[in-house]
Amino acid sequence: MTGPVFYPWSAQASMAPVRVAGAAGCEFWDDSGQRWIDMHAQLANLHLGHQHPAMVAAISNQAAQLCTIAPSFAVDVREEAALAILEVAPPGAASVLFTNGGADANEHALRMARVHTGRPKILAAYRSYHGGSEGMLGVTGDPRRWPVDTGATPVVRFFAPYRYRSEFGASTDAEECERALQHLRRVIEMDGPESFAALIIEPVVGSNGVLVPPQGYLGGVRRLCDEFGILLVADEVITGFGRCGTWFGVDLWNVTPDLITFAKGVNSGYVPVGGVIISERVAATFAHRAYPGGLTYSGHPLASASIVASLAILRGEGLVDRAAKLGQDVVGPALDALHQRHSIVGEIRGVGLAWAIELVTDRATREPYAPYVAPGPLTERMRTVLRECQVRGVWPLAAANRLHLFPPLIITENQLTTAIDAIDSALTAIENQEDV
Repeated sequence: MTGPVFYPWSAQASMAPVRVAGAAGCEFWDDSGQRWIDMHAQLANLHLGHQHPAMVAAISNQAAQLCTIAPSFAVDVREEAALAILEVAPPGAASVLFTNGGADANEHALRMARVHTGRPKILAAYRSYHGGSEGMLGVTGDPRRWPVDTGATPVVRFFAPYRYRSEFGASTDAEECERALQHLRRVIEMDGPESFAALIIEPVVGSNGVLVPPQGYLGGVRRLCDEFGILLVADEVITGFGRCGTWFGVDLWNVTPDLITFAKGVNSGYVPVGGVIISERVAATFAHRAYPGGLTYSGHPLASASIVASLAILRGEGLVDRAAKLGQDVVGPALDALHQRHSIVGEIRGVGLAWAIELVTDRATREPYAPYVAPGPLTERMRTVLRECQVRGVWPLAAANRLHLFPPLIITENQLTTAIDAIDSALTAIENQEDV
């Protein structure tokens, strides 16, 4: 039997979701009054926390003025949203195509690349996620694609850097970078450089483990793309708008993509929205040639108003720089200490307010605490880890053998330390149980 709501990524009969009664700031709670610090900002999108009054007011005011209008009309709030995004985008950004979310942003970015280049194929990394639509699951490089992948999407995959579990036998970041770039070059050369329209990559891998590439890697990818006439598409759906302590993840390495996709953080998820930031040279392709695509809700006025308000808050309150500082001064040191205290913690890694705690059964062999599998029911081990966190009033994301920490950018230092202390206590409880 299933209920009236069909839940994504889930076997319906096993669903017993927490019934949320309310939320404010960095906390949410259930009907019984149990409260949790939201250490994953729901789906890493709630940059400004729950029920931010300025966001609620902006959406309400726009609804009173103009709820919706077709995307073919010019509307002030839509243009304001696009200009606000372009102001913080890397150099050379010309315009914005608005979509309904991250998956269709990536769909349209890759369509633009194919039309612009006249080439069919896409390069994408293993351990990547680019959206739940049919096309983007075909591009995605993690196990979520396995049940539905027909092989119809012309995608060639490569291994990106992940030194803790290096595919290249690297022992240093420099080796990992050099060998990963050599591998990527060979993949391109062996599959026909002239056949690739685009390479799509998450600047910092999100749901597959918060994998921060070594210095020089993204710059090397940019140079390879230029050498072979391939467009570089940065999937910034998770990393964009302050999550990494910079406006965009690519800003960490001063890399300028040809196309940037976004969603989530641009308006803290208050209204569904996504989009593609288009460089001048790609935009020029469509100056006198119709772009073959569009959406009914592209640049929806309520979404546009929420973008304008959100970016004003991020800038006005200095939240992007603050995310960098909190990551460097609070989260990083606290997780380093946690790493030293717990034998089941193999590695901690992250940047800004995007972090992962990778759990292992043996530090020497790096045997994962749970297998790398598609989302869905967690292993009993990881369910226990998550429960131990939740009973202590903190709600991280559990994925495969990792805990992900992506708190709202408005989180206080006290809330951060309280949450990490709770996770520390949870891991102690787990280790004590396993020692019995």
